Amino acid sequence: MENLNIPKNYESALSLHDTQIGIKTVKDFFQTLLAERLNLLRVSAPLFVDPASGLNDNLNGIERPVAFGIKEQNDYEAEIVQSLAKWKRFALKKYGFQPGEGLYTDMSAIRRDEITDNIHSIYVDQWDWEKIITKEERSLDTLKDIVRIVYKVLRKTEKFMSIQYDYIEEILPHDIFFVTTQELETMFPDNTPKEREYYIAKAKGAVCIMQIGDTLESGERHDGRAPDYDDWSLNADIVVYYPVLDIALELSSMGIRVDKEALLSQLEKAGCPERAQLPFQKAIIEEKLPYTIGGGIGQSRICMFFLRKAHIGEVQCSLWPEEIMAEAESHGIHLL
Repeated sequence: MENLNIPKNYESALSLHDTQIGIKTVKDFFQTLLAERLNLLRVSAPLFVDPASGLNDNLNGIERPVAFGIKEQNDYEAEIVQSLAKWKRFALKKYGFQPGEGLYTDMSAIRRDEITDNIHSIYVDQWDWEKIITKEERSLDTLKDIVRIVYKVLRKTEKFMSIQYDYIEEILPHDIFFVTTQELETMFPDNTPKEREYYIAKAKGAVCIMQIGDTLESGERHDGRAPDYDDWSLNADIVVYYPVLDIALELSSMGIRVDKEALLSQLEKAGCPERAQLPFQKAIIEEKLPYTIGGGIGQSRICMFFLRKAHIGEVQCSLWPEEIMAEAESHGIHLL
């Protein structure tokens, strides 16, 4: 079945009941340590936003957000968030955060156009985090330093889980390997971006893939990125090799956010310069928002990884095609 990968001889080490305990164990340990290491305060965040604000993440620019009319407001339309990438930067200023301080929140989103498989769902849950930096800190060194901190939290979480559960062995390497998308294309010129990620992740165990969104020397893009939050020259994905499924698994995406120059340049490259007139984008151009770095870390993804599950549906509740549910069930994969 095309969208279902059944690992040979796979059997969940935990019952449905014990899986719920495991999920809480992973989440409690990881988010507490992440907040401590990055100096983050947990804040409340929206489930939906005003589309006219420009705060919703338009991802690759083609995904349709889920929208609804508010009866009390004459059916004024609201959009379920696709991520909080832009809202967080706005919130840092509104809530009065200072340089070196940051926030994180539990983000729930619906991505109705997602193609579901072992690691993708129409329901997205992640820790969205953001912290204020100075203009001088908008650099590759800053990005790498933050990546190393996040990766160390991932490694410590794996060590903690290996102590709690005998069946979990540590597989993350001590250090993460840094590589740009152009370097990957040069290494593997005849392969697709996803194949490149797989080869480098399997070889290194854990990689930080940088500079995602802009056009490569081949004229192609490694992957899509919205033009109005990450600076395409200063962003990164943390990707690990996941032996349960024999895949490269992205656990986190992050980046230093656009300043005025990067925003205007990227809007032009993306063919949507009109977005510069939206309130959030105008605030960046008028330099009314702080310089920030931030990212998202998939909650279900890391639970799946650390509990060594074969399908993201084993750690989150969503809707799946009936044939997928039946096939998974027949192989002992119980989707929530």
